[in-house]
Amino acid sequence: MDNTITTSKKYNVWIWILSIAIPVAVAVLFTIRIPGVERLGFLPPIYATINGMTAILLITAVFQIRKGNRKMHERLMKTAIIFSVLFLVMYVAYHMTSDSTRYGGEGIVKYVYYFILLTHILLSIVVIPFVLITYVRAISGQFYQHRKIARITYPLWLYVAVTGVIVYLMISPYY
Repeated sequence: MDNTITTSKKYNVWIWILSIAIPVAVAVLFTIRIPGVERLGFLPPIYATINGMTAILLITAVFQIRKGNRKMHERLMKTAIIFSVLFLVMYVAYHMTSDSTRYGGEGIVKYVYYFILLTHILLSIVVIPFVLITYVRAISGQFYQHRKIARITYPLWLYVAVTGVIVYLMISPYY
């Protein structure tokens, strides 16, 4: 059997385990409050900034690969993955020490906020296997398949990163 196919199959189990475990763990951790730990209210602007930086990294990485700069593209994408993990850790830490903030806007803006929030949350779950599959295809040298799925992964991930910033900006007056 082709070595790249073997490598991909080896990773597929981990991709699906992580794609299920991450959202489940986040949902479970959302219900846990750490007693005696001070509220980490300073984290939302930090993780919103990380979301914004992730969006910039994704856009820059696409420009780099289009210019043929594969090494820089690879570095930028690895950094975007690291930033996404940092975001997730901070997001969970904040919600384990703080109650969720209710959105205080009214009228049409309230519906816009909840639409953006709902699509952001749903696509942040959906994008996990796409990011992992795209990454594995790149590191295993399956560049044709990598490009094919990256055309789906990129807009999903970019949407999640950008809407994360928008959600923060819309709710920040109510913290």
